[in-house]
Amino acid sequence: MKVTILGCGRWASFHAWYNAAILKNDVLVWGRSNDGLFAELKKNRKNKYLEIPKSVKFTNDLDLALNYADYITIAISSQGMPTFSRDIGALKPKNKTFILSMKGIIDNTGERLSQVLRKHVHQSNKIVVWVGPGHAQELSKGQPNIMVIDGEDPAAVEDVVQAFKSKLVRLYEGDDIIGSEIGAAAKNVLGIAAGLLDGAGMPSLKGALMARGVYEVAKLIVAMGGKQLTAYGIAHLGDFEATLFSQNSNNRRYGEMLYRGEKSEYLAEGVSTSKAVHMLAQKHNVEMPVCRLVYKILYEEKDLDQGLSELFERDNAKEFRF
Repeated sequence: MKVTILGCGRWASFHAWYNAAILKNDVLVWGRSNDGLFAELKKNRKNKYLEIPKSVKFTNDLDLALNYADYITIAISSQGMPTFSRDIGALKPKNKTFILSMKGIIDNTGERLSQVLRKHVHQSNKIVVWVGPGHAQELSKGQPNIMVIDGEDPAAVEDVVQAFKSKLVRLYEGDDIIGSEIGAAAKNVLGIAAGLLDGAGMPSLKGALMARGVYEVAKLIVAMGGKQLTAYGIAHLGDFEATLFSQNSNNRRYGEMLYRGEKSEYLAEGVSTSKAVHMLAQKHNVEMPVCRLVYKILYEEKDLDQGLSELFERDNAKEFRF
């Protein structure tokens, strides 16, 4: 089976490795000619996460990449999706299955990534999302995990699950693309909160963070037309739990470094997502104190210790109020 991977970062390189090494697919990786990560991957066939099999091919030609295969995985920075979707749409691909392996919400519009792509591609194209727990470093070492495929069309979801499942990655079929996308993206915001607790030396509070964080994300999902239960599944809670305790979580590590006043070498996806989630919470009138705190720390220079203290000073209330 031919598969195209659009992107060259951590998850793009994982999908290239997974398709070539585990599924034995014919893989073409696309990247921009001026992208240093792409140049490194093409030259050395490895990056700091994993090694790429010799069978994998590379190109800078987006038109060629789109026409190479029927299954096209996109794994780029989520905030680059509006521009990239326009680039894809201009080439008019048809009858493709796009697999979005990213977790984010557009920060200035609140749009889900599948919504952004759908605006620019022909209706004959199928769009699914690949979300859930897992780190490229661990998967490439043979540590198995379970993830979710969700989308607009149940038949397309089932097709992708059957085509890409393996003993390394078990895939479930989702039936709530709103919940899966919002939950997967909001996980990154809560991951930053988990890092703040680690930095503050209060890791035992991550249990409460998990319970309360998932609850407020569930309320947002319902307000947006999704299903409450999705927040408690693999796309959000399962991924969130992996993030809370993993040393490989970029968002958790970013929050920890932020608390300690250390400069991070990367900008975690949860930073832009916190802005989007804050906007969506206001739009849908959903109270999200944990996500709001992360937003205020990142965008309004809220004092970290004061913000964490204020969470404990909130008025007493019943635990659940749907």
